[in-house]
Amino acid sequence: MRRAIASNALCALMACAGCLALAWLGLYGYAWNDYDNEARPAVEALLAGHLSSFLALAPAYGGSLLERAPFAFLPALWGGGSLSVYRLLSLPCLLASAALAVWLLAGMRAQGRSRLARAVALAVCVANPVTLRALEIGHPEELLGACLCVVAVLAAARGHGLAAAVLLGLAIANKEWAVLAAGPVALSLPRGRRLTCLLLAGGVAAAILAPFVLSGSSGFASSTRAVASSSSAIFQPWQVWWFLGHHGPLVHGLFGEPKLGYRTPPAWVGQLSHPIVILAGAALTAALALRRRGAALSEQDALLALALLMLARCLLDSWDAVYYALPFLIALLAWEVGRPARQPPILALGASALTWASFTWLPEHASADLTCALFLAWTLPLAGLLALRLYAPARAGTEARLRPGARVAQEMTVSSLESFVSTS
Repeated sequence: MRRAIASNALCALMACAGCLALAWLGLYGYAWNDYDNEARPAVEALLAGHLSSFLALAPAYGGSLLERAPFAFLPALWGGGSLSVYRLLSLPCLLASAALAVWLLAGMRAQGRSRLARAVALAVCVANPVTLRALEIGHPEELLGACLCVVAVLAAARGHGLAAAVLLGLAIANKEWAVLAAGPVALSLPRGRRLTCLLLAGGVAAAILAPFVLSGSSGFASSTRAVASSSSAIFQPWQVWWFLGHHGPLVHGLFGEPKLGYRTPPAWVGQLSHPIVILAGAALTAALALRRRGAALSEQDALLALALLMLARCLLDSWDAVYYALPFLIALLAWEVGRPARQPPILALGASALTWASFTWLPEHASADLTCALFLAWTLPLAGLLALRLYAPARAGTEARLRPGARVAQEMTVSSLESFVSTS
């Protein structure tokens, strides 16, 4: 135990330093961000002891607020105000990314990866500019959900089905999009343990969300319905449906700001884009299960499947915002650092830079149509590359390699009939 602590102490220290830097830069205040408009009334009601009001005012991610609620009470110990509460609620999300970074870098160190590769992985995990934007906008829970999903896949691939189920349930309660991770988590386990894992994960999520449902929370219910199927006019350039919209009256944002060059979406997009995300995730998972014929996925394939599903969510969701990309980037990083290649995780680093540029820099220098075109110019080929590596690794030029903790199916000839069986 002492040896493990000593070997990871420097990495943990640097990870915490990165998180502190992001907190300093991104948690300067909550005026006019999504926390102020969506979560703050519920949090203040909870701190005042009005549980029923908290349940009634909670947004769609009320489960995340409930999971992080103990941190909201800490500022009372030193007389901290609402700004301290806001910052402390983000602390578990940043700590989750630090813990995941330590875990990933421990594996890289065991593989003999270079210091440069480990430094790049650490920066992508704990000092990502996309994470900074998520903090500024008021959505640190997206980082927490991303880390929970990745660790759930890692736990399942290493045979820890109970831990994987609990982590997946916490991720789904944190935010509903984490249901997309159910496929990679389940397929990482032997066939006989998959249903049990999913049922347990559903039970954990239901236990956390039950108070909101039983209390008849109008805010939680309406927000959840809006997330599942919405007629909202929210229509962002960073998705595949953009060019199906049309230029008409001037589009205004939530606070009345004009959005020059923005399109008005077709009516069906607002109703169907979120269900399409779920259906696409189910279809990709089912296709992978059929292709593997019931065999458990290796750790690398499960992480690759998770990254692909999260990227598909970004492409298909008409609400796509910058923080939506965090689960994809964290899953892509976890997959890339587990590969036998010795180079730094350039793909995750490049995807992080392109995401930041697409959402933050490009809109200030290009029209909405050009922003969409350039966004699709790198996300669609990347999605195709990930799908090719996952569903047709032979065509992608990759070969399965046995690594500690990975279960890779191999073929052997048996009997004089020369038939093949898969063994693990």
